[in-house]
Amino acid sequence: MLYMLLIYNCERPEPGDPGFGQELARVNAFADECRRRNALVTGHPLKAERTATTVSVREGRTLITDGPFAETHEHLGGYYVLDCPSLDEALELAALCPMAETGSIEVRPVAEVPGVDHRTAQQVADAG
Repeated sequence: MLYMLLIYNCERPEPGDPGFGQELARVNAFADECRRRNALVTGHPLKAERTATTVSVREGRTLITDGPFAETHEHLGGYYVLDCPSLDEALELAALCPMAETGSIEVRPVAEVPGVDHRTAQQVADAG
């Protein structure tokens, strides 16, 4: 089953900051553990919420707003998608994620909706 790990409120050093290399090594070690368990599907850090743009459509009109969807104290900083045999393993891996030490990790199962096609263009092309 697929699980999304949503990483909130973690302070992490930027490239060039003291401690960046050490933190990068810890994050890569976490990814290595997920790969060792054949669980890692994908994962990426997100740029700061000030770089967000929100799009909504109401009554046929598109509204584009600078910034995140809502003012909140919780800031989404990144995510992983893991393929785990159980919620217990997803929670175990979430606890191993270094960002859990300074922020919080929300673990959420990915819904499987019959008929929804989220294949990439490459996957469609490969299927012929």
